[in-house]
Amino acid sequence: MIYELFYPLKSHYSWLSWLNVLRYIPFRTIMATITAMLITFVLAPWFIRELKRKQIGQVVRKDGPATHQIKAGTPTMGGALILLSLLVPTVLWADLRNPFVLATTAVTAGYGLIGYLDDYLKIKSKSSGGLAGRYKLFGQTMIGGAAIGYTFLLDERMPKDWNEIKTQLSFPFAAFSKHSVELPLWLYVVFAVFVVVGTSNAVNLTDGLDGLAIGPVMTNAGAYLIWAYVSGAVIAKLPLANYLDIPRIVSAGELSVYCGSVIGAGIGFLWYNTYPAQVFMGDVGSLSLGGGVGMLAIFTKNELLSILLGGIFFVEAASVITQVVSFKLTGKRIFLMAPIHHHYEKKGWAEPKIIVRFWIISILLALVSLASLKLR
Repeated sequence: MIYELFYPLKSHYSWLSWLNVLRYIPFRTIMATITAMLITFVLAPWFIRELKRKQIGQVVRKDGPATHQIKAGTPTMGGALILLSLLVPTVLWADLRNPFVLATTAVTAGYGLIGYLDDYLKIKSKSSGGLAGRYKLFGQTMIGGAAIGYTFLLDERMPKDWNEIKTQLSFPFAAFSKHSVELPLWLYVVFAVFVVVGTSNAVNLTDGLDGLAIGPVMTNAGAYLIWAYVSGAVIAKLPLANYLDIPRIVSAGELSVYCGSVIGAGIGFLWYNTYPAQVFMGDVGSLSLGGGVGMLAIFTKNELLSILLGGIFFVEAASVITQVVSFKLTGKRIFLMAPIHHHYEKKGWAEPKIIVRFWIISILLALVSLASLKLR
């Protein structure tokens, strides 16, 4: 909004030539990050007080670790504040004519509504059940499918460079970097929706300890920020993507502003969510952030690399799947409790130790993922 309203003024008034800085994505990304942090820091104390006043508290699983019973009643649905702190700076500082930005923010907001309904039902029924899984998956699939279908099938503003590579799956790292698979459009759309829905639910499963999910989300957003920017950046008239041998997607650069907003909102929220948490994000936060991260993987053409980059999310989801499959087939459990962070709790690890170690692993995976920029 700021970009669209004020940037054109520099051409009409010479004394406003300084507005030329708005054309630079790094500047707007930094401003979006700062704006998101300020919104969170200013509103969080009031927001937490309101949650307490309305008795919007966490409902703890009865079969969960005994140490979690103390968390019962802690204000939840803090993800609503994350959404506000994320979407407002994106609207203010990003180019809203960019289809990637529109689709990603739409999925973030849409998944946030699904998460809100899930949290509301949990609080109303005073149980950890919430919205039935099939309804949740249906809503996520419809919203994700609509957003992806919009950018892949309907939006005529998509640039030529995107249309040439939009259905390709690229293999990262040196051994496979020269190889890509071209999928039929319908099959790629189905695959892309699966990535977005899967990432959203994986982040949701990771959100089980104080600050555990928001750390890897910010790490992933930081990696995608770099990826989105270099996809469209030009240095000395040379497209940086060509030098790095990655898909050149000029329009993807604008997603850097969205990523900056995620990081800023995450830092502000973590101030109050760090152990012991004053507020939990709830499904309204985890589902929406996961959906946004999934969309970033699609639009930066890192669908396969996202398995490595979001390794924490992948392992958390895989631990639940293997636990369920093993119990149904053999009657035995592989882990003491799933998701896997609860397994380590059952083994006696302190909660802060699990959280920080998972953060460290997430940072390491992000660095390895970014290394594939040169290993091509």
